[in-house]
Amino acid sequence: MTAQLIDGNALSKTLRADVAVRAAALTARGHQPGLAVVLVGDNPASEVYVRNKVKACHDNGLHSVMDRFPATLAEHELLAHIAKLNADPAIHGILVQLPLPAHIDSHKVIEAIAPEKDVDGFHVANAGALMTGKPLFRPCTPYGVMKMFEAHGIGLQGANAVVIGRSNIVGKPMALLLLEAGATVTICHSKTRDIGHHTRAADVIVAATGRRNILTADMVKPGATVIDVGMNRNEEGKLCGDVDFAGVREVAGYITPVPGGVGPMTITMLLVNTIEAAERAAQA
Repeated sequence: MTAQLIDGNALSKTLRADVAVRAAALTARGHQPGLAVVLVGDNPASEVYVRNKVKACHDNGLHSVMDRFPATLAEHELLAHIAKLNADPAIHGILVQLPLPAHIDSHKVIEAIAPEKDVDGFHVANAGALMTGKPLFRPCTPYGVMKMFEAHGIGLQGANAVVIGRSNIVGKPMALLLLEAGATVTICHSKTRDIGHHTRAADVIVAATGRRNILTADMVKPGATVIDVGMNRNEEGKLCGDVDFAGVREVAGYITPVPGGVGPMTITMLLVNTIEAAERAAQA
């Protein structure tokens, strides 16, 4: 069997079309959705991500401002800037691009964002709300993965799901969303003794470690759904994920490619979260 590809680009186009319609409706009522993206320093990868996020906003009817600061910016200056954005009624979402320079406490910065504008879903209030099943915002990457399951009719109720990775950005919230959908969830990580023991029994596997080939064909049950959140480079410098794509594709039922899988969905769900924030503000 060759797995069916889950095309993140195609699904993103559909979801972004809906975002554009909602943005136009809000703008017509005088509430154009606004996203502020804050970049500190000159990390090349961060610059690309930020540029893509701002472009996606402009392409779909959202107002977006990019606030760029040098790596020497003091922590208290960044916190003061976030306070200003919190108070700005034209801004509905605030995103501070990580990683930040070493002298800035990223936890403190995330906690400074007003929870109702935390469109990344990283604030402790939003993380806690997700755990209780009442999220204000779902973190963008896991939210995008859930939309992929939904679009392809992949049943999660009663399914055995394995999440490889335990980060606050992907692994933990992914496990919570799968749990909420009725799956039985196992989280594997760097200290797990035998990851394959868990993945071979899984109907759904989400790999999110940043380590190439952490999941190989012999670790996958025939017909399983495999979602690759990883972003790495191979020996030739080509973009690849955490999954041995060529091998796993011959065993799995569904698989996401890298690039063109989860990546486009992450930015799309950022737009969705910003629209939701703007709709709440307009109702208030």
